[in-house]
Amino acid sequence: MTNIRQAFARVCNANMGTFTNIMKQQQPLALPSIRAMSSASTPKQKATATDSPTLDMLYGDNVPISAKKDIMGDVYCKVADRYDAVSDMISMSMNKRWKQRFIEQMRPMPGDKMLDVAGGTCEVARRYLQYQDTVNHDTTSSVHVVDFNDSMLQVGRRRMAQSSWMDNERVTFAQGNAEDLADVPDNSVDIYCISVGMHNLPHPERALREAYRVVKPGGRFACLEYGHTDTPVIGQICRWYWDTGIPFLGQVLANDRASYERLARSVRTFPHQKRFAQAIRHAGFHLPGAGYELYQWGMMVAYIGSKPRTA
Repeated sequence: MTNIRQAFARVCNANMGTFTNIMKQQQPLALPSIRAMSSASTPKQKATATDSPTLDMLYGDNVPISAKKDIMGDVYCKVADRYDAVSDMISMSMNKRWKQRFIEQMRPMPGDKMLDVAGGTCEVARRYLQYQDTVNHDTTSSVHVVDFNDSMLQVGRRRMAQSSWMDNERVTFAQGNAEDLADVPDNSVDIYCISVGMHNLPHPERALREAYRVVKPGGRFACLEYGHTDTPVIGQICRWYWDTGIPFLGQVLANDRASYERLARSVRTFPHQKRFAQAIRHAGFHLPGAGYELYQWGMMVAYIGSKPRTA
């Protein structure tokens, strides 16, 4: 690990001259949308009648996004075994604190049934069940983990294999699509949770509609997602880190620079937290106040709301 940090420091120093110039110019770094990786000759995709004009094409361009599902699926197949470890390194160990704070803000109640979407490695599911056991002293709550990527689910199953939660069937697994949770009944879960998963979806607005459908009236919606840092200096540093640092770490830690470049693009092209909060409200959820809470100046953003009891 020391060697990795030293290598990363050398790259940072090597790029510091370029970074200093960027800071002086105070202009955002340009990074193409992940959808630009598809062929420019592909016909443009029009909004469908079922997509709200407010939410449709949430990523802000008109390049067809049909390729994104396969692209990101391939990325996560490659990084599944190392995903949480690399995420911790990338976030400088803030990832664990963010997710623990996220669980605490959910305020799970005894007996709650949580749907953990895009939760394959079970990092959030494990923290949720630990919270229920230690804070609520509850052994009746449960979590159903859904992930599109089977490689990620296999990691989660291995992690939970020896736990009492598996023995007592408090954690279950299924491969599924966040945009079409066909196997999850209407109004059936107390908490819908998706942690760092929305930015990978071709159509986040469809996932929001599905979330609203499956949550019980009075139930909670909880989303943890990368955000945009509006503070000028810190924002420039964060953009430089995503553009330069993350691909380098992917190369050093996983020998896969390309996958981490794609992950960085997926994050960078996701909507600003103000716009995404509007999308969540448009789907029908109530978000208090501004609609979100910033972690570390907006490096990560928590959106926690509820479905009206009269829905």
